[in-house]
Amino acid sequence: MDRVTHAYDGPLALFLIGLRVHKPWHVRTVRAAGAPMGRMIAELERNRVAAARGEAEDLGYLGSRTTLGLSGVTMIQWWRSTEQIYAYANAVQREHRPAWLAFYRAAADDPDAVTLWHETYDLADQGVESLYAGPRPFGLADLAGVVPARRRGETARERLGGRVGR
Repeated sequence: MDRVTHAYDGPLALFLIGLRVHKPWHVRTVRAAGAPMGRMIAELERNRVAAARGEAEDLGYLGSRTTLGLSGVTMIQWWRSTEQIYAYANAVQREHRPAWLAFYRAAADDPDAVTLWHETYDLADQGVESLYAGPRPFGLADLAGVVPARRRGETARERLGGRVGR
């Protein structure tokens, strides 16, 4: 079995966003929380493709994956920087800002129906290590392609450039 690692080189920020539905019968609030995500991802994907062709400003979004579990939906997003995440989130001409405001209006009347959460990790100076053994890489390697793991190092410590335990 071949061992591979991601081929991405460059600064990286990881953004996790999720939705837990506590009262699914509260359709208005659930819809306000979940429905806009598809529009936002479509906008980001269109931009990613257009920016790669030199037809649009690069927003910094590299790609995403969605997981569904017993505790709700979680989306993992890879970005070039936290500053680009914040710029997208606050841009009034983009999908996020109006959706955010609409959610807060809906949630004000129904605060216990859903939990919408996010976590942001700035990995620019931390390093990123990955290892995949099997036919289908996930995550960063799926987005950026793969290289043989030995090219970056045989151990996790080596692939992180000796950053472990610092």
